[in-house]
Amino acid sequence: MPEPLPVADSVRLAWPTEAAAIAAVQRRAWLDLPGELGGTLLAGVDEAEMVQAWEQVLARPRDARQRVLTALGGGGRVVGFATTGPSADPDAEAGADGEVDQFWIDPPARRQGHGSRLLNACADTLRADGFTHARWWVLGPDVELRRFLAVAGWEPDGATRSIGADDGSLVLEQVRLHTTLPVGTDA
Repeated sequence: MPEPLPVADSVRLAWPTEAAAIAAVQRRAWLDLPGELGGTLLAGVDEAEMVQAWEQVLARPRDARQRVLTALGGGGRVVGFATTGPSADPDAEAGADGEVDQFWIDPPARRQGHGSRLLNACADTLRADGFTHARWWVLGPDVELRRFLAVAGWEPDGATRSIGADDGSLVLEQVRLHTTLPVGTDA
């Protein structure tokens, strides 16, 4: 498969050859999370296994509507990524509720418009896949992301959850946000 042509400051579907770049952005973004959270998340996570996991997601998505989008900076460098697809929540309405699962911008590339472009591309992708509502589980302590999403029209729907390691060594508190994806608009 040929390499993508570099296009500055844009968003497109990820290429399988970008698994290592996606994993690198994810690792740097995790390390930038509030407090000790990033280091805790990465403890015991092998970088090669992370790359391999992204290779599998890119090569064999679990659903035809599962997408990985990449935000590109100057020279076509991956500066962020997001995943979209059907909501996996038990209370989701099949075919109507989509979700943004992963959404990470490389810390040095933040506040340059990449997050806004990526967020708009997520909404457009979910809408194109027929979803009318979107959900997003965000880390409770990630106030910066929650503020960014609130400005874009996302709001809490009252659902919360705790996820983490089976042995209880890591517990993450999450808040679910949601938004409507109006049909027939570019918003």
